Amino acid sequence: MVELLFNIPPVYNMDMPSTPLVSILILFWNSEKHLPECLKKLSIQTFNDFEIVIVNNGSSQEGWGELASEKLRIEHLDKNLGFAVANNIGARLARGNWIALLNADAFPEPDWLENLLKAAERHPDYSAFSSRQIQYNSPHLLDGAGDAYHISGLAWRNSYNLLADRHGLEEREIFSPCAAAALYSREEFLSVGGFDEDYFSYFEDVDLGFRLRLSGAKCLYVPDAVVHHVGSASTGKRSDFSVYYGYRNLIWTFFKDMPSPYFWLFLPLHISAILFFAIFLTLRGQGRAIWKAVFDALRGLPKILAGRKLIQKNIKVKPNEILQVMSTGLVEPYSEFIKRNRSA
Repeated sequence: MVELLFNIPPVYNMDMPSTPLVSILILFWNSEKHLPECLKKLSIQTFNDFEIVIVNNGSSQEGWGELASEKLRIEHLDKNLGFAVANNIGARLARGNWIALLNADAFPEPDWLENLLKAAERHPDYSAFSSRQIQYNSPHLLDGAGDAYHISGLAWRNSYNLLADRHGLEEREIFSPCAAAALYSREEFLSVGGFDEDYFSYFEDVDLGFRLRLSGAKCLYVPDAVVHHVGSASTGKRSDFSVYYGYRNLIWTFFKDMPSPYFWLFLPLHISAILFFAIFLTLRGQGRAIWKAVFDALRGLPKILAGRKLIQKNIKVKPNEILQVMSTGLVEPYSEFIKRNRSA
């Protein structure tokens, strides 16, 4: 890892204000294969009024000293505290008005940050912005065009695995950004408490997007803000790790964030969806992971419901406004799931 990091050209090669407009947060964990390329792409951004905050989430601390600079801060954690905690630490260290989350395995085009900020300038009523993600290993396919949230509590990346030259080409409002490459108002991010640190990893960006929406914030998909994303570089696709945290956290998100009266209206659909996928994953050989996720989600409900009281008490929008940006097709979750499994 050390040799690769030292081969990175300087990210900052010009004088810039001491207080940047944007803070780019990069979480490092088992990312030595990808971080050098990510930083190289940031070194050629057309917009350069930014700082980089790298949160080293429990990896080796050797060899980082020469990489750090006034504009590139590295925060070392003693152990892997998870995506949510590490990014919250980065957000608190950030100095910019905007925070841009970027996975170490997401490689932005030179005008990525510039186009996100132009969109923010055009749409001052929006507080979160999502990038256009292209699959790094299959560049003719989309890796996502922001996140969709279904009334059952399931979520997915819009236009995943569809042809990049035909889909995800229009700027539009979406439910929430995918945190692999997203821009947030730092003030709004912190005002809702950032990521839920009980989540550890997976679904925390959907939960954050939900809470931002309940607070009155909106999210825009920006098609000309492009990153090339490897995806699941640290945890692996279809791993027991992703199954466990993904399904446990999606249950918590539904119980915590879904506003009344839709909570009661869609609860039977939520339970049906969880049972369907629990049976499917059991037949696929991941029964231990999915049923542990379900049981641990249920054990954690007292704390989640306590958090729900506070969230629902402070809702600043009408529930039907939230419904308008959700996916409502009854077969959508299953078609999306089949599409992802065919890809895998």
